[in-house]
Amino acid sequence: MTATPGAEAAPKTDGVLNMGAKKDITDAENDVHLTVQAVEYQQPHKGPQPQKPFDFQGGDIWATINVKVCNIEGDIEVSQLPWSLAYEDGTSIDATGSTGGDMPKPEFPMDKRVLPGRCAAGLISFPVDSKKRPERVVYEPEGSDPTEWAVPKA
Repeated sequence: MTATPGAEAAPKTDGVLNMGAKKDITDAENDVHLTVQAVEYQQPHKGPQPQKPFDFQGGDIWATINVKVCNIEGDIEVSQLPWSLAYEDGTSIDATGSTGGDMPKPEFPMDKRVLPGRCAAGLISFPVDSKKRPERVVYEPEGSDPTEWAVPKA
């Protein structure tokens, strides 16, 4: 199913944002100001299908999140690795960092510097169990508090 940004971007009462909402993040210690956004969640991914996930990856289909990170001020580098999916039962799936080949496009970059006034956007792929749907998309860079978006029901 597809989750698209709604008109209401206010956080839910538990601090979890609605899909599509932007989160403003300021890290005064490192002189960084940026915005992050989980724009859309798809399970399964609706475009051309990559090769089925390998058994060791733990899923039988690929799901994607479309994300955007904008640098307002400072020196930042973006990666897929701070992003994950969280399930109601407490389990989570980390980004694999798989890129290239037949992975869904456009891909969110790995280890790319983003200059002030610029953004990085794209898809991050996750090997998921087709019978389970995550509850939240989580963005948690090292040393920061997590930001979460609710994944709409299928």
